[in-house]
Amino acid sequence: MTVHKTIALAGTACFSIAVSPIASAEIKYDASTRIFRLTGGEAEYDIAIDEQGYLRPAYWGKMLDAAAPIKLPLLPPPPVIGAMDPPSSVTAQEYAGQGGGIVTDPGIKVAFPDGNRDLVLKYRSHRIVGNGLTIELADISRPFTVTLRYTVDPATGVVGRSAVARNGGNAPVRIDQIAAATLTLPYQPNYRLSYLAGRQLAEFGFDQQPIGRALTVLESRRGGTSNHMSPWFAIDQKGVTDEEHGPVWFGTLAWSGSWRISVGTDLIGRVRIAGGYNPYDFSWSLRPGETLETPVFYVGYSDDGMGGASRLQHRFQIASILPGNGRPKVRPVLYNSWEATEFHIDEAGQIALAEKAARIGVERFVMDDGWFGKRDSDRAGLGDWTPSPTKFPNGLGPLIDRVHKLGMEFGLWVEPEMVNPDSDLYRAHPDWVINFTGRPRTEARNQLTLNLARTDVRDHVLIVLDDLLTKNDIQYLKWDYNRSFSEPGWPEQKVEDQQRIYVEYTRNLYYILAELKKRHPKVEIESCSSGGGRVDLGIMRYTNQVWTSDNTDAFDRLTIQDGFTHAFTPAIMMAWTTDVPNWATGRNVDLSYRFLSAMQGGLGVGNNLNKWTADDFGVATRMIADYKTIRETVQTGALYRLARPDGSGPTVDTLYVSNDRRQAVLFHMLQNYQGGDDVPAIKLRGLDPDRRYTARLAGGGKLPEGVPASALGSWWMSQGVTISLRGDFRGEALILE
Repeated sequence: MTVHKTIALAGTACFSIAVSPIASAEIKYDASTRIFRLTGGEAEYDIAIDEQGYLRPAYWGKMLDAAAPIKLPLLPPPPVIGAMDPPSSVTAQEYAGQGGGIVTDPGIKVAFPDGNRDLVLKYRSHRIVGNGLTIELADISRPFTVTLRYTVDPATGVVGRSAVARNGGNAPVRIDQIAAATLTLPYQPNYRLSYLAGRQLAEFGFDQQPIGRALTVLESRRGGTSNHMSPWFAIDQKGVTDEEHGPVWFGTLAWSGSWRISVGTDLIGRVRIAGGYNPYDFSWSLRPGETLETPVFYVGYSDDGMGGASRLQHRFQIASILPGNGRPKVRPVLYNSWEATEFHIDEAGQIALAEKAARIGVERFVMDDGWFGKRDSDRAGLGDWTPSPTKFPNGLGPLIDRVHKLGMEFGLWVEPEMVNPDSDLYRAHPDWVINFTGRPRTEARNQLTLNLARTDVRDHVLIVLDDLLTKNDIQYLKWDYNRSFSEPGWPEQKVEDQQRIYVEYTRNLYYILAELKKRHPKVEIESCSSGGGRVDLGIMRYTNQVWTSDNTDAFDRLTIQDGFTHAFTPAIMMAWTTDVPNWATGRNVDLSYRFLSAMQGGLGVGNNLNKWTADDFGVATRMIADYKTIRETVQTGALYRLARPDGSGPTVDTLYVSNDRRQAVLFHMLQNYQGGDDVPAIKLRGLDPDRRYTARLAGGGKLPEGVPASALGSWWMSQGVTISLRGDFRGEALILE
């Protein structure tokens, strides 16, 4: 039954809007009220056209109840602030140009050829096709338009937002700033911002702070996504929202270049959010008839706390972002040779490692840096992607054949966007790197960055990689990117077009990845950037997994992985066991603990197997065998953070439940033990209360005292399980079937 409710729109009489319960994604426009309703999952996003023709945010949150009065909190007229702040400065717009008194972050800022910088955008037209909506906005007098694009995911209600600017005039218009979307939330005194920040070896730190009048800027100016900060935010209400209850608004920018998300309140306390290309050092001369399209900003809402928001994002990414059309391949158990050999690679040594890796159940053998050109250190060889004739006199064929006969896939490390000055490529094409003419070329890790924005450089990289994959039976590339932009010049371009480099570089990176996947559909690619420096929904469309951090310390990884999974699905999160003392921290923990930490994502082994004991091989074989029985649940199931690594307790407890609820895996990780500590029961979540689950421990061993061999899901969730551990850095994984 359709229900009509009455609400007030700023500056107009009251009107009614029809609201119906909706089970799937739907976009509707009510011509009488001029309201757009975008609904999916359990969320709703509404937009209105006011009487002056401005497009205005109306509502974003839990789907409105058809039986309750409708309240669209963003539509009432703003209060009169005073002469210094006219209504136009505090009237929320869905996507504003920098004009008409706007003082908050606009959607777009331009300069016309005559020096005019006033851009006032009003509604012109719209189109609804399936789960997509486009709305065209136009300047009040100049031939300049912005088309807003919206998509709605039926299962999660995640809305994809982007914008396309078009110059309809006869002279170039300079764009100085452009967002994929701007968002607004009504006033609440207790909003709290969550974001992920850190550095190399400490990525994805989960931080929170109150939202106030001081603008908070999350960004990368580095030309890439960055280890320093992730293009993700979440907003909740302190004192109302916890891990499993309360409202959470979140957003993720799908872009692998320089980006910016700003969050702050306006004069009357409404939260304003803007996200898109970073305006730092950005400028785009938009020629007549030309368009500029932004990346997509995916935003969503959960009423089930931070945990519910995470699970929504995981489901959406698996269904709509990752390769595989909603059924991504589970991550195979991987061995990487780097820590065993570093640059000291040869055919015999790699074969010996491959034979040991096959013994413990590894499915993919990866040879890391050092196999090509004159690559005996990080000082030479980048750019020369042919096998070293001294290390591999017969090419890669004999090694690859042996790996395949051992029942494993073969993979290679590459860093195709970079070049060493000591390389044949650089000697032939010194102009191919990002540079300013006549200025120093700053090296980092003894390397420079190739200018992928140039089509000749883009095409060269594609040809080289295509040739490598065509001539060798390779199933996987670990694609690394180990430095940020410096001297970001493009001297071959016109002066007014040189700052396009930040956008064109990333677009061409996507082109290369897409073309390689098209030509070699069975080859998988991992995104790596000195650890987790290139993890975003843009690169995730073209790659199958990501490297989370160069810090493989099992204890540190629990914190890194906790932050990572707030924004990104474990289906792509690679985690390794490596040798101890750990190279990054000096910490020494036992092999079982290292495996349990790494088994909470895509499992990899990076140890020097030449130094392992028989006991080490035994532990690894048992753990890998058990991991293969639970990895689909870990990678694609529902994640519950029962106890986080935030210092509130001695343990980290993370639960994964399969989508059919037939399996669950609890990782119980003790950080440190203090005598006399009480061990509370861990109450599980997400199980089928009427289904009986049997229990076992990963790696074998007797169930702890008090843990039943079998019980109903309702028992596991209401009574909980007590697993007593002693010592430091101890762990167990309880598997329920």
